[in-house]
Amino acid sequence: MKNKVLKFSTVFASSIVMLACAAPAQSNVAEPTAVVSEAPFERTSIVIADARTTHHLNLYVAYEKGFFDELGLDVEIITLEDNAAARDLVASGGADIFWSCPTVALAAIANGAPLTTIAQVKTPCTSVLAVPADSDITSFEDLAGRRIGGISPACEAVLGLSVAARNAGVSFDLQTLAGGPALAALEAGQIDGALLEEPHASQAELAGFQLLFRDVSDALPCRTINARNVFVNNNQEAVERFIQAVDRANEVINENPVADNIVEIAHEFTGAPIESIIHGNYRLVFHTDLAVDGLIQLAEELVYLGNIQENPGTAMFASSMEGITW
Repeated sequence: MKNKVLKFSTVFASSIVMLACAAPAQSNVAEPTAVVSEAPFERTSIVIADARTTHHLNLYVAYEKGFFDELGLDVEIITLEDNAAARDLVASGGADIFWSCPTVALAAIANGAPLTTIAQVKTPCTSVLAVPADSDITSFEDLAGRRIGGISPACEAVLGLSVAARNAGVSFDLQTLAGGPALAALEAGQIDGALLEEPHASQAELAGFQLLFRDVSDALPCRTINARNVFVNNNQEAVERFIQAVDRANEVINENPVADNIVEIAHEFTGAPIESIIHGNYRLVFHTDLAVDGLIQLAEELVYLGNIQENPGTAMFASSMEGITW
């Protein structure tokens, strides 16, 4: 049972080598066994700043299925335009926790923001290069001088492709575009390719575009769950319960990512086309264990680009979550 109503407002010189799915039949998934507490939980309110995407599906499933409530957590979700806005709201004290691309939080932490990373959301990264079916781009060398749409030079998917191109002795011309505009620009022939994540990658594939270099994204850690330092320090036990609820949602999603009820929640929260959710949801592999080595390597690449002065290493992770999520 939920006890908060969603509140909507409009208010990322080295190679990256890290960690690395079949779509089951579509059906409803049985609920996991409810958590039974021997003693009542002290209820804790948690405000989530969220930029809606199917990559945050475990947040929505945990919320909709009452997993937070069962563990004594009163969760409110404030919807914002993008990851940066969510990060800034948490850093300013307007919210407590946010999901984001890893480099959005990583760069802020390295530059002194009062934030910490408490858990992974999923791996691997699902951003891939979409190109027209008749494109002559078949190798990294073919990226030389090409116009490629991507959300930011610091996005982990852009970093991954940039490193692969650099290792091949070439570079591409990044056109700074978010997923929807990048797909539209690709469809209009204004760019040669677009780095797209789910569900935009599935939308492109269903529209006849081909997806390239998935091995690059498979080597990248994806989104992280991040929080304000003070909130974690003052609410350690509640944060652990929060991650437990997310883990329960992960269990449900991973059992069948295209179950009717999972697809319905994904569509309700994100507005993504149902056919794209069904086509690509199996690519989203949710878990909370931090990809420590991969995230540290991403930080090293940000140092190389000059986005941050120093690699924070494990200092980017909440020390209180050591032994729990890393």
